[in-house]
Amino acid sequence: MPKSVRRTRFMTWRPLATAAVAALMAAFLVPVAAHGAPRESAPVYSYANAIRESVWVDTGLDGDNDGKHDRVAVDIVRPAEPARQGHKVPVIMDASPYYSCCGRGNESQKKTYDANGHVVQMPLFYDNYFVPRGYAFVGVDLAGTDRSDGCVDVGGRSDIQSAKAVIDWLNGRAKGYTSRTGTTTARATWTNGRTGMIGKSWDGTIANGVAATGVRGLKTIVPISAISSWYDYYFAKGAPLYDSGPDWLSGYVDSPDATAKCASVQRKLVDGAPRSGDWTPLWTERDYVKDAAKVRASVFLVHGMQDLNVRTKNFGQWWDALARHGVARKIWLSQTGHVDPFDFRRAAWVDTLHRWFDHELLGYDNGVDREPMADIERHPDQWSTSAVWPPRTTSAATLRPGAGARAGVGTLGLTRRSGTETFTDDPTHGETDWAAHIDQPTADKAGFTTGPLTRDLRLSGSSKVTVTATPTTPTAYLSAVLVDLGPDTIRDFAGSGEGINTLTDRTCWGASTAGDSSCYKVTEAARTDVGYDVVSRGWADLGNHASDKGAVLTPGKAYTITLDLAATDHVVPKGHRLALIVAGTDKDLIDPPADTPTLTLDLSRTSARVPLVGGADAFARATKGSTAIPAASVLDGVRAPRTALRVPGDNH
Repeated sequence: MPKSVRRTRFMTWRPLATAAVAALMAAFLVPVAAHGAPRESAPVYSYANAIRESVWVDTGLDGDNDGKHDRVAVDIVRPAEPARQGHKVPVIMDASPYYSCCGRGNESQKKTYDANGHVVQMPLFYDNYFVPRGYAFVGVDLAGTDRSDGCVDVGGRSDIQSAKAVIDWLNGRAKGYTSRTGTTTARATWTNGRTGMIGKSWDGTIANGVAATGVRGLKTIVPISAISSWYDYYFAKGAPLYDSGPDWLSGYVDSPDATAKCASVQRKLVDGAPRSGDWTPLWTERDYVKDAAKVRASVFLVHGMQDLNVRTKNFGQWWDALARHGVARKIWLSQTGHVDPFDFRRAAWVDTLHRWFDHELLGYDNGVDREPMADIERHPDQWSTSAVWPPRTTSAATLRPGAGARAGVGTLGLTRRSGTETFTDDPTHGETDWAAHIDQPTADKAGFTTGPLTRDLRLSGSSKVTVTATPTTPTAYLSAVLVDLGPDTIRDFAGSGEGINTLTDRTCWGASTAGDSSCYKVTEAARTDVGYDVVSRGWADLGNHASDKGAVLTPGKAYTITLDLAATDHVVPKGHRLALIVAGTDKDLIDPPADTPTLTLDLSRTSARVPLVGGADAFARATKGSTAIPAASVLDGVRAPRTALRVPGDNH
């Protein structure tokens, strides 16, 4: 689709919907009041009497090398009444590797089946809520998981084709069967083919990957805490984020059949993802960002700005690529870690998701496309909006570190400074240690701060930190973090709930049956008082200074490398300070290098490019007249991040 068409899709959609309202009402489902077109689908269909069926869709692949095309299991819950009335319904789809091994949602729900093999419990509230409103819900077991054939290849061709083939089947372009091995075919005559994909973490990642194929019939995706490039799940410019690779993750979700048949796929994952952090063809295949130009679907993206599982570089680079290609989009950014919006803003989420799907899949002119593009959580349960994101007045300001009166305790401003700072990597320390001691000389970091701001300063987007460093060893890793220094109450993203507490009471969202309840435990914000807040992070192997492949360093030689910091949107309030910290191993967030280097920073060749609303002028105004010198005290923050997860899933 040409960019100009996609950029105006929301503007052209409404007149088309209005002009074709009679046809829409015939093709869709909710009874129409005499006074005009509906603005909201209503729960007019029976959930208890919904049709529950299973289909196995031919993917066209033979990932398990058994000489037959793989079939993926597709469990369907759809209202019975529209089919009897000759009406076709749209589809909401969640394709997941977790339906049997691990469960979905805050309560780790799994699919359950009756004696005929038809799904009884479908995890999450989507079927309970949307099926009575005239949608079908489809839960797909990715290849190599649960009741599907094939092998899990962790974001590669098999994973993506598992879900894409189902969309093709829904649109009459692929074959489906009534059983896993039989020859009786099944056709999706009950759907109009309009599909929206949704899912958190790996599930949302699949939605990103399928959208990047440009498949026809996929009208919208709702990726929650999702990966956009699998390399950036495992590495940051060569620095390892986890002590394992995709082979471990594949083994974690493989079905028993896949475990027995997929040794060759496992070997390819091991060989193609070396722990050196080098970019290989395996990562190119799993990079959806490069194919953003193919995306036809609109995107409603949700991410926690403190997500240390699927780190926020993943949403930042995906969002920026979608913007470059004019994709219609919307975004929610929370203060949480790896948490579903159902568990941090439940009522608003269900309402907004309902209106989003009504607009995108039913064509209802409900105004959701005219609302602000971004919702951003500023304090626990306190949200602000932006008409566009990042705001149009955002531009990158180049901030430069300078030496201070004490070693390792420097300044941050707009003027280039000379001098050096030196630190020694200490793998037992991380960002919480560095930030807590920002005003004290410590051997493990170099810190640079503004004075107390004289007005608020808003960061919005992705930062970059360019460092020129001279190591003493053949290997060295670098970390760079931006910190808001000042007292605040934030979500406790480092706690076990990653920003939420789960309570015992339940609220219900849709209809229930004896085997599938729509009632889920209530959550509340987990709050903590802090003296600082790390708002953005980035890491790199200094050996990747010249390319995507690491090299052995020459001790005593200076190298320049740029670290990509995670996307965020954060307001540093008046009276707080903004800090840049450069250090070595960020404990539990990257693995340490083979050596223990001491690094010397050339401050004249070190800088941070920070996206500020108002740009460099805003920084100059916010720091003008700021002269107070803080006392050298220890600041309180969140507890140190827990040992990094290796599973992009739901459990906190």
